Amino acid sequence: MGAGGLALALTACGADTDTPDDAVAAGPAKSGAPGGALGRTADIPVGGGTVFKEQKIVVTQPTAGDFKAFTAVCTHQGCTVASVANGLIQCPCHGGKYKIEDGSVAGGPPKGPLAETAIKVEGDQITLA
Repeated sequence: MGAGGLALALTACGADTDTPDDAVAAGPAKSGAPGGALGRTADIPVGGGTVFKEQKIVVTQPTAGDFKAFTAVCTHQGCTVASVANGLIQCPCHGGKYKIEDGSVAGGPPKGPLAETAIKVEGDQITLA
């Protein structure tokens, strides 16, 4: 690999372009005001989830009717997780993966789980608790 390629590789691993300035890698996300609307239960697929980037929250539905919420801030270097697929919450920065059931680490470099976030499910609405 030439010097240019090495610099690009080092930049890709060392810089977190998706990290907000105020993010703390292992801390809780800014979850907004209690009672803030997140979405509808129909928007959260069974066995999957949805990332609410503005609130830095990811809501999952591991089994029908069982909704969980976690900070969307990766515990590795503070990037915001980007997607939920195949039962895993996935961080795009360095390949971190977390289980949708409990936010525990399922793969990649993170050393700790995603912190659980309190939500309320009333009817078909999901709000911050």
